[in-house]
Amino acid sequence: MNTSGAVVVTGASAGIGAEFARQLAARGHDTVLVARRAERLEALASELSGHGARATALPMDLTEPGAGQALRAETDRLGIDVAGVVNNAGFANHGFFRGEQLDRLKAEIALDVLGVVEISHAFLPRLRERGEGFLINIASMAAYNASPTMAVYGASKAFVLSFTEALWYEELGSGVKVFAVSPGATQTEFFDVAGESASGNTRRMTASAVVRTALGALDRRDPKPSVIVGGGNRAAAGVSRLLGRHRMTRTIGRMMTRAMAQRR
Repeated sequence: MNTSGAVVVTGASAGIGAEFARQLAARGHDTVLVARRAERLEALASELSGHGARATALPMDLTEPGAGQALRAETDRLGIDVAGVVNNAGFANHGFFRGEQLDRLKAEIALDVLGVVEISHAFLPRLRERGEGFLINIASMAAYNASPTMAVYGASKAFVLSFTEALWYEELGSGVKVFAVSPGATQTEFFDVAGESASGNTRRMTASAVVRTALGALDRRDPKPSVIVGGGNRAAAGVSRLLGRHRMTRTIGRMMTRAMAQRR
């Protein structure tokens, strides 16, 4: 993989985003670290300097309208040549939809859906101009079925998956690699926000494994439009297709509500 140019990583203050930054820096990439928590970003930027690659911390609230254009304008102002984008930032609300706060749901949509669209739209033309580069959008196993107790999150990730696979086709022959990555439950701070029961009591993978899978796909000459992380998750996606949406929604709903009840 060509190491010229910098990679924008959103949600870089922790979890999968921070691990993307570490593994990219180890490969010689400069990085642009984007999240709200400035102190976390500065600490990570200092850590990455040990790899000999430049890391730029850009604290931003990506739920704000126009965040994608603002991010591109700031990289332009700093003279940063962006060669890749990892849209990783996101969070989930966990509970019955009827009881959730509307403002929280709207912020979730703003970050998980609109933020991905805006940032992709802001940087994709620049990547095409370069004739190379990549756009990786982080989806989820929640994208493959309805997600009772996480209704908006599952729908948001289904959007990200469909959106990214469409872009994959549109960018064929452009030199820009586009694909989605779907991890399952991962050991990150995601569950500090969503709640421990949001995993449905399933086993959690590591952020390192998620990023290794993503970068392995990136190393291929012609990546597929989407990548599921882990053999068990790939098998689960196949089972869901066999069972059908009705039965899978019932199955997942029972699993998630049981997990919620156990945590109370």
